[in-house]
Amino acid sequence: MSLLAEQRREVIVEQVRTRGAVRVSELAEHLDVSEMTVRRDLDVLARRRLVDKVHGGATAVGEHPTEEPAFSAKAVRELDEKEAIAAEAAALVEPGAAVGLSAGTTTWRLAHLLARVPRLTVVTNSLAVAEALHAGGAEGRGSTVILTGGVRTPSEALVGPVAVAALRSLNLEIVFLGVHGMSAAAGFSTPNLTERDTNRALVDAGQQLVVVADHTKWGTVGISTIAELGEADVLVTDDGLAGTDRAVLEGEVDRVIIARSGR
Repeated sequence: MSLLAEQRREVIVEQVRTRGAVRVSELAEHLDVSEMTVRRDLDVLARRRLVDKVHGGATAVGEHPTEEPAFSAKAVRELDEKEAIAAEAAALVEPGAAVGLSAGTTTWRLAHLLARVPRLTVVTNSLAVAEALHAGGAEGRGSTVILTGGVRTPSEALVGPVAVAALRSLNLEIVFLGVHGMSAAAGFSTPNLTERDTNRALVDAGQQLVVVADHTKWGTVGISTIAELGEADVLVTDDGLAGTDRAVLEGEVDRVIIARSGR
């Protein structure tokens, strides 16, 4: 069975990562596609800064876009920024709303605050987010927390066809999406292809998309795009973002909220 374009590109990145360099002819044979198709894939991956395209093939660059840090490792990074972003994001939620929360350490911080908002219906594919809502007493304030099933990832997300099927049946007022990276070329991205499909289903379930991402996510590119920059209705980030980068985002996203981290 032939691979989808994003699956094919994931294979290419893995080949480059493992071997350091690959030839177009070798990739075409391995993937059972034409060399022209491989060249187009390399053009896309080079624009996303996932590989360096060279004459006749591609070579590896920088850090690997399929590497996914563990939740515990990400939870201790940019703490002040994430707290500030979470506070701004929580202010967008009214009592009684139907809310979606993706997995991620910033959405996890947001969950602690949303536990105080009464009568919410919160849908999440994150074990950590669900636990934060429960520990914060969300149910005692009349809220309902719905956790999808699925296969667990290093970022404590539940992903795969079970999660996607659950999310496709829902209609949510506002969805908060945490991301691995954001860039002008690749949009909002993830290093996990399966998590991309689940997050995309969550995005599609919401009337309004709010992306929560600290400044370190700018310029980081995961292997698979969840959504283009222009698909976000709101982006909440922090004041560590450079002015030129902020201008790019403001040109694509309807509303950019800059949280003051105090640093």
